[in-house]
Amino acid sequence: MSRAVSRVIRVRYENGVLKPLERVDFREGEVVLIRIEKPSDRARIVDRFKGFLGEISEDELEELIEEAELEKL
Repeated sequence: MSRAVSRVIRVRYENGVLKPLERVDFREGEVVLIRIEKPSDRARIVDRFKGFLGEISEDELEELIEEAELEKL
């Protein structure tokens, strides 16, 4: 199975540990890079650029933002 090089996932912080809210495909002990961002911060970005690209759904705008962020890595 091929693994994605980069992707965005949601996590929950509990008892000092970030816990993924979806399945991740890492080997035990593997080191990865993460970016911490609160959903409220993301919502502000989406609201700021809504309408900038014409008619586009919030989901489509989210995807475009994620793709742009991943290109920076």
